[in-house]
Amino acid sequence: MPDATDRHAQDHNTGKGRSAGACTVAQLDEFDEIIDVRSEDEFAEDHIPGAINLPVLNNAERAQVGTIYKQASSFDAKKIGAALVSANIARHLRERLLDRPRQWRPLVYCWRGGGRSGALAEVLTQIGWRVGRLDGGYKAYRRTVIDELQVLPARHDWRVICGMTGTGKSRLLRALQAQGAQVLDLEELAAHRGSVLGTLPDAAQPAQKLFESRVWHALKHLAPDRPVFVESESRKIGALRVPATLIDAMWQSICVVIEAPIAVRVSLLKEEYAHFLEDAALLNTQLDCLRALHGNAVIDEWQALARAGHWERLTEDLLVRHYDPAYLRAITSHYPRLPQAVRLALPANTTAAMEHLAHAVIAGLAAHPAARAVQRN
Repeated sequence: MPDATDRHAQDHNTGKGRSAGACTVAQLDEFDEIIDVRSEDEFAEDHIPGAINLPVLNNAERAQVGTIYKQASSFDAKKIGAALVSANIARHLRERLLDRPRQWRPLVYCWRGGGRSGALAEVLTQIGWRVGRLDGGYKAYRRTVIDELQVLPARHDWRVICGMTGTGKSRLLRALQAQGAQVLDLEELAAHRGSVLGTLPDAAQPAQKLFESRVWHALKHLAPDRPVFVESESRKIGALRVPATLIDAMWQSICVVIEAPIAVRVSLLKEEYAHFLEDAALLNTQLDCLRALHGNAVIDEWQALARAGHWERLTEDLLVRHYDPAYLRAITSHYPRLPQAVRLALPANTTAAMEHLAHAVIAGLAAHPAARAVQRN
């Protein structure tokens, strides 16, 4: 929400900071660095991808100024706010910006392009840097993200990587990217592997708005004249919703199915979920989420296998009794073009096998009749 400083600047648009040029969201790539001057909590909820956070009012200071603005007077709030903003800008200059060269071009933004961004932009401009201010601030940026997510997915030609859990779909995306293909890795953007055990040990999921910003940013930098590979997903990845226009476009797209022997899948999953092998208690806590689906007897059996360290047996049982049935139900209902998919095998859990598979995917889909029809059109 905007603070007293922003409201005052919006209501009283003086010449302060006008030397910083007003810029639009379409011009973001023209700048060397993007500076978000909002508070830490505002930045954590969402920000322009790649931006750094240099709050001119931190969380506590913003609350303090807002309280004074409401309970005392706008004049008192502006005095306190100006002192805090000045001190913070001085600290940012000393600690974060002194090494920037003369030709550095920063873009500064706050909630709606008012006082907070104006204060920092004015100082940076007076130093001699060519500073831009985002016209309309974060609010204008957020409107752009919402609007463009409605149309960007339809501009791309999607190739959906399908396959049972443990067939290496995420690794395949990385291998495809290494071979020059365009890739959208939604699970990487969502910081989640997309299953009940998919929480990453070292990264929390972003807020929904920040996830949408990451998706928007990725889509903006994909070439529309080349196909984009993406992993098959449902509408949610962990706690996050995939933008509806994107998931709808994926569900109608050409598919490639990856198949692998159960031993290969178990081997791959043991690597991907190594943190559970090191902490059986953590895994068992997650398995409790499946009691309503599988019943106490099955979950107790799986938890006993985890405590005993019988990882191969547990992983295979989870695949056969939980993941594979759930996957088959979802994939057949969501991807109507699955019966016409190219089917390829991953024979081993090795780097060479994955690189070979990536090459086969690119070659197989290039020869796919539906893909050739898209290319002709």
